[in-house]
Amino acid sequence: MTSLTDVNAPTLSTTLGRLTLPNPIMVASGTFGYAREMQEIVDLHRLGGILPKTITAEPRIGNAPWRTVETSAGLLNAIGLDNDGVDAFLEHHLPYLAGLSTPIVVSVAGRTVEDFTNLARRVGECEGVAAIELNLSCPNVSGGIDFGTNAESCQRVVASAREATDVPILAKLTPNVTSIADIARGAAEGGADAVCLTNTVLGIAVDWRKQRPILGNGMGGLSGPAIKPIALRCVHQVRQSVDIPIIGIGGISNLDDVMQFLVTGASAVQIGTANYYDPTLSMRLIDELPAALAELGATQVSDVVGTLKLN
Repeated sequence: MTSLTDVNAPTLSTTLGRLTLPNPIMVASGTFGYAREMQEIVDLHRLGGILPKTITAEPRIGNAPWRTVETSAGLLNAIGLDNDGVDAFLEHHLPYLAGLSTPIVVSVAGRTVEDFTNLARRVGECEGVAAIELNLSCPNVSGGIDFGTNAESCQRVVASAREATDVPILAKLTPNVTSIADIARGAAEGGADAVCLTNTVLGIAVDWRKQRPILGNGMGGLSGPAIKPIALRCVHQVRQSVDIPIIGIGGISNLDDVMQFLVTGASAVQIGTANYYDPTLSMRLIDELPAALAELGATQVSDVVGTLKLN
């Protein structure tokens, strides 16, 4: 806990375009269930934002096992967007989420522009939805990253979703591209309120005795501390290329990680893999953040965003 008094503590409220968060500590989609599962160990009302697992138009059972493999510095997963589908989400999960005081950002994924558009329209019509995250970057489903690897395709799907709803749109991008800055510009030109950087890095785990991949899907997405330098690089490059806010994701496991993302150019962060092995991390980060901001002489989060010195 910070020793700063309430009067002197920096303000944690964070603005991402039209979306305002009470603090910059969010939890990433796919790592927090539908939030209800975490209510006994995390004070959900304190979080800056909650992203339930990505939803699709129809229920998905996900990929065949194995679905996860631990690595020396992270987690390789090929879950395959296992979810209950939009109908079940709106009927059974959103009412609970909407009853929380925390901003709810609903993550959606589709195979076509029309899928994204229809999901954005349906979700955007519901009470209690603060924003929609377009998952343009899942590496574990067929066509999952197609819209995130081409700037024009990214712009097209974001623009279509933008026309379908008035709620803020966040575009979650993949690092598995030649130039993530180009893709981010496409998202910005399509009308995204912010970009989320990044999703997992494509990888493979091998059982050499069986001479086969360990994951049932063959390849999967690497997350955790191993990808933090890659995610920071993406934030840095995109910060130089677009004016819209950035949400940093990738390997965050302590306060230093959070501050590194903020200084590099992210206005908020999402905690992902750490939720599995340290589920109360988000609470500690919220407690510790004011002192770190004050150490840099900041009175609010935005004072440190993008202050990285390049020479």
